[in-house]
Amino acid sequence: MKAAVIVFPGSNCDRDVKVAIEAVTGTPVVMVWHGQASVPKCDLIVLPGGFSYGDYLRCGAMAAHSAVMRDVVAKAKAGTPVLGICNGFQILCEAGLLPGVLQRNASLRFVCRDVWLKVERTDTIYTSRYAKGEVIRIPVAHGDGNYFADAATLDRLEAEGRVVLRYVDETGRALPEANPNGSQHNIAGICDPTRRILGLMPHPERLYEPLLGGIDGRRFFESMAATLAA
Repeated sequence: MKAAVIVFPGSNCDRDVKVAIEAVTGTPVVMVWHGQASVPKCDLIVLPGGFSYGDYLRCGAMAAHSAVMRDVVAKAKAGTPVLGICNGFQILCEAGLLPGVLQRNASLRFVCRDVWLKVERTDTIYTSRYAKGEVIRIPVAHGDGNYFADAATLDRLEAEGRVVLRYVDETGRALPEANPNGSQHNIAGICDPTRRILGLMPHPERLYEPLLGGIDGRRFFESMAATLAA
């Protein structure tokens, strides 16, 4: 599996996800600077977490119009899988590859802690090694993770099974108190209709080996490796 990680000014999780992918797959990852006109041929494009362009305007808004994103959007529409983590999720929404927006957290505070997630879909490139309904622990770290979309969009996401991850408590209940940012329907991650484009706020790359405090994020990368190598 050949992956490319896009690096924006202000990215701070680019090397984290690079190290995680390489550790799990054993395959070198290509780092692509935001000013490049194109992304090398690859099996997966990753938009990492961080604070691209200092989070000016709206989070991800400037990054969505960077030079490299024109090729990312073109490749995504042509079928290349694209993963957006945290700021990457914001960029995917700003670029129109996923619906909705990520707003300020309902608390108006930056949230940095572990959360519980329910895996709602296992028929994606990214979640095939999990069990449907499984509850996992993954860290979040964001100030603008409050997912918002109009009622029709939310109904469509639910009806089409495009909510991939949902904030829950340890027992799997999607309660308001289990929601770290106020996201509608406790949404933590969604995909496009093809299930090849995924955006999520939690950081699986921060919990992929025991030295980091857990391995609940590891199967995320194992799923990608198994699916994209097939």
